[in-house]
Amino acid sequence: MDNASMNPLRHLQPELESGLAALDLPRTLAPRLLDYLALLDRWNQAYNLTAIRDPREMLVKHLLDSLAMHAHVHDERLADLGTGPGLPGIPLAIAKPGLQVALVESNGKKARFLREAVRQLGLGNARVLESRAEAVAEPGAFDLITARALDRLAGILAVGGHLLAPHGRLLAMKGPRVDEEVAELPPGWALSAVHTLIVPGLDAERHLVVIARESAA
Repeated sequence: MDNASMNPLRHLQPELESGLAALDLPRTLAPRLLDYLALLDRWNQAYNLTAIRDPREMLVKHLLDSLAMHAHVHDERLADLGTGPGLPGIPLAIAKPGLQVALVESNGKKARFLREAVRQLGLGNARVLESRAEAVAEPGAFDLITARALDRLAGILAVGGHLLAPHGRLLAMKGPRVDEEVAELPPGWALSAVHTLIVPGLDAERHLVVIARESAA
């Protein structure tokens, strides 16, 4: 899908460009992001990669929601655990060429989609690890981990904490209340920061919760 004019979702480009501008991201990212969205939409019809079926809803709840954390991600090494169809890893890899992204996914059909997406989009800064997070044998190799599909902070650290470098951070998108989850953190981990996020087009409260080792928090 090299020619953006051939993208069947090109009618969504003005809305995507508006959302990117609201996130302080360049509008020029829109064609590649729409190429990813069109590929996801096509595969989703056959393989049920995501429960959201409407492309416009995907634009807000997948693309813009994933990109809302971009200001807190720099030219680092990120492991996206249980990434599913590549969320938030692929949108972040498109928006941040200096970010090195490992897309960790154990489901075979989702991993096949990820490999095809990386190939078609020409994402030289993304790689696919078809594995459960706890089985990834790259201890301390990442500056950041995130996990959009796992719902508890302690659970994410249990399966992926070993991947973080000593200074590494967990970035978790959460709703308005995180007190209970922070109280569940295992020994050695602490809350580092909570950032309020605005997702264009989404009427919901979002926060980026940052967890680090106590010595680094």
